[in-house]
Amino acid sequence: MAGPDEIIHQSLRLKIMAVLNTAARNEWMAFTRLREIVGATDGNLGAHLETLSKAGYVAIEKRFAGKRPQTRVRATPEGRRAFAGHVAYLRNILDSETF
Repeated sequence: MAGPDEIIHQSLRLKIMAVLNTAARNEWMAFTRLREIVGATDGNLGAHLETLSKAGYVAIEKRFAGKRPQTRVRATPEGRRAFAGHVAYLRNILDSETF
């Protein structure tokens, strides 16, 4: 059995990846919406997104909507694969009959 993905395993990053994986491929989510869903502060979410971005699991886009800055995030194909692998790892634990 493969081990957990140590990047995704942290609880807030797991929530972030779960939310982003519910979106369609290449669908961007506003930082503010993601923050609301996962219940994080701006700084905490930003730090975890940076970790996920460095791993290649999320793409971050900073742009302007009119004169207002807007940050958007989406799961990358690599991030989707890593999340699927981590979910399979967790399912394997739950389905194990060795308890």
